[in-house]
Amino acid sequence: MLRDQFPLLTQQVSGQPLIYLDNAATTQKPRQVIDTVAAYYRTTNANVHRASHHLSAEATLRFEQARETMARYLNAAHSREVIWTRGTTEAINLVANSWGVSNLSTGDEIVLSTLEHHANIVPWQMVAERTGAIIRVVPLLETGDLDMDAYRNVLNDRTKLVAVGHVSNTLGTVNPVAEITAAAKAVDATVLIDGAQALPHFQIDVQAIGCDFYVFSGHKMFAPTGIGVLWGKETLLDVMPPWQGGGEMIAQVSFSGTTYNQLPFKFEAGTPNISGVLGLSAAVSWLNQQDRHALDQHEHQLFQHALACCQNVPGFTRIGAPKHSASLISFQLDKHHQQDIGLQLDQMGIAVRTGHHCAMPLMQALGINGTTRASFAFYNTLAEVELFATALDQIARENDIQVAVPNNNEQADLAFNDSPYGSTIKADDLLRKLVPLKDWNSRYRELMLLGKQLPKLTDNLKTEEHRIQGCESQTWLAFKKDNNGIFHFQADSDARVIRGLIALVLAAYNHQSAGQIQSFDINNYFDQLDLQRHLSPSRGNGLRAIVEKIRQVAVDSNAQELQ
Repeated sequence: MLRDQFPLLTQQVSGQPLIYLDNAATTQKPRQVIDTVAAYYRTTNANVHRASHHLSAEATLRFEQARETMARYLNAAHSREVIWTRGTTEAINLVANSWGVSNLSTGDEIVLSTLEHHANIVPWQMVAERTGAIIRVVPLLETGDLDMDAYRNVLNDRTKLVAVGHVSNTLGTVNPVAEITAAAKAVDATVLIDGAQALPHFQIDVQAIGCDFYVFSGHKMFAPTGIGVLWGKETLLDVMPPWQGGGEMIAQVSFSGTTYNQLPFKFEAGTPNISGVLGLSAAVSWLNQQDRHALDQHEHQLFQHALACCQNVPGFTRIGAPKHSASLISFQLDKHHQQDIGLQLDQMGIAVRTGHHCAMPLMQALGINGTTRASFAFYNTLAEVELFATALDQIARENDIQVAVPNNNEQADLAFNDSPYGSTIKADDLLRKLVPLKDWNSRYRELMLLGKQLPKLTDNLKTEEHRIQGCESQTWLAFKKDNNGIFHFQADSDARVIRGLIALVLAAYNHQSAGQIQSFDINNYFDQLDLQRHLSPSRGNGLRAIVEKIRQVAVDSNAQELQ
């Protein structure tokens, strides 16, 4: 069975079989890829191109054979057109800093779309600042499709570059890249296609697309992390200057000057990710052994079945409905923040992605602050889709998160008072309550109970002034300092899990002086709860942002007193 070739999928999460629906972020690896990487380190570990001994010769041979494999897979004209990078982001930055800086000038226009990942926005913004080029953005239709009429209208004789994604990582939109390229070529523009989300789902023929650059990451197509590809037309790559300097990209070096190496090596400074290259080649070989049409049909069936099942979930709203979509669904649940949905699904063993998906401009255009995203791969099953939909239905129908309710005495010990500025709960009280709970899910459920009891901020305090920057959710912190120099904090969030973490922080810092706030060992407090190991980056960053804001308030107060 194909699924059996992916060892990680047999694991359990939170005591339940793993249902992995975060494939748009990174895919799992088949045993053939894992074994290839391990075998390199066991039998062939040596640097490439740089030594005369047998191991280096063998590693170099396999390294360059991998380049040939990738060139054939993409239907590149020559393996010299395949440049190894760390991933899509580095590949785009390479083109931006080499081709972009060399070819763009004041008044030239760079065309992007609203769908773009930050990695296909920020490098072009940086180049535009350096060169004086102007960025033009193509809007979307209500379906989430690119507005092709608007795209054609934005093209003109000042358009020098069109850089668009093949598949949206947020809405699943499959863009008509051949049509986009043809229109750009009509005004003599260069075209870069971000294929990070395309390679996992279908075969790519760069010559049929007609673009000038095509970039992607290995880890999204069943290969290791830290390896990616820039494919570019040889005529362009040949005249582009190197981006990074160092070993391998040189032919001759002296203090009077340097002669650069030929393609592809002039863009591959330093020791490459050799094991990653071999792993990516193994992933391509594995994909070539599969019936890609059958895999595509199965993914489409998963996608359609998920849509059908989720339509029956109360409050479910799919974000975007493009005409052609990859097998992913971005959605919201009425009255449920995406962070809460992600947490509750994780406790059921279901891995999804929540947040803005590195597509903040798209979220702003849609008027939302984030979504929950379920993305499917061919190793997922219809049964997993049904369990996912059932879990969503359970979350949607629960008015409140179900938590372990303590007895009356415990409730009294850990109750919030009616003060508008915080609670009577102390850090030691929470440690006594939570540390004995060795199961992390049990600790989380107790924190959620505390968050449920946390007094809400009034609307007049939910202002930009009180907004905590760095939180994925909407989070606010208000405070006052009494005549005795004691700080009283109140905080709130639109995510219930963050409200629980707020309760944890307020237990440590509320009703304390500036000196007490600064001297409190917050890291030890979190370590005793084993908190940081279990927080996702988005929740962890939000928690840290709240802590830093409170500590900054204390620092500023001390500074004012010293003046």
